[in-house]
Amino acid sequence: MSEPSAASLPVQDPHPGPVTTAQPLSLVIITCNAAAQLSACIASVPFAAEVLVVDSGSSDNTVALARELGARVIFQEWLGYGRQKQYAVEQARHDWVLCLDADEQLSPDLADAIRACLERPDCPAYRFPRRNRFMGRYLRHGEGYPDWSLRLFDRRQARWSFDPVHEKVELQPGARCGRLQGDLLHDSAESLHGYLAKQNRYTTLAAERAFARGKRAGWPHLLLSPLFRFIRFYIWRQGFRDGLPGLVHITIGCFNSFCKYAKLRDMQRSGFPAHRD
Repeated sequence: MSEPSAASLPVQDPHPGPVTTAQPLSLVIITCNAAAQLSACIASVPFAAEVLVVDSGSSDNTVALARELGARVIFQEWLGYGRQKQYAVEQARHDWVLCLDADEQLSPDLADAIRACLERPDCPAYRFPRRNRFMGRYLRHGEGYPDWSLRLFDRRQARWSFDPVHEKVELQPGARCGRLQGDLLHDSAESLHGYLAKQNRYTTLAAERAFARGKRAGWPHLLLSPLFRFIRFYIWRQGFRDGLPGLVHITIGCFNSFCKYAKLRDMQRSGFPAHRD
């Protein structure tokens, strides 16, 4: 049999469309003034069947940019981290969702792993390591890595908790969670000043949540929690290998532990949650 001529061979499209998967995926992003990071986030998931952006009132061009990038945009006033993310998940058109923050993006290895697992998922949810950028470099040890994050799941078997901070995806009883290789890159562009301001808000929210649940703090919490955190992440998990950024990161983390319990003690004294400006 003669070989086919070049003219008879199919022509390859030099600009193929999004790769289809057995399970269509909705990329879900909550935003507020995220125009600087949004493009890279969306571009890192080219195989998503849908991009959904739930915005809580951006004053920059986040909404216009999201629409320009092909996203469906919904406005929702801020409900708190957990409730806002769960609201967004419920608006998605597909049951399999990938929840990212605007300052996060998939590494090529993780994108390939997600695309492959969606062909035939053997779990209703997957977590993967998150690599955090801090003071100009990606941390490779300590609290900064691997920061295992569950972000890919079938919403019929999982949902976001309603925690006001440190929200997490909760699985239905009996559901298993798999692991994927490849890094989720957290590339926050905020300054150290902005990072510290955010941590102050987070410790207040964490203390209020503990107070509402009836937890109480004593002197051992204020003294031992920062110490154990330092030993666990800076020594045992070798955060010292990240140099000055690693030292600054764990120092702030230990101070956060102290502040959370100090604020909880203050709430115990006053009998009321903290007031946030």
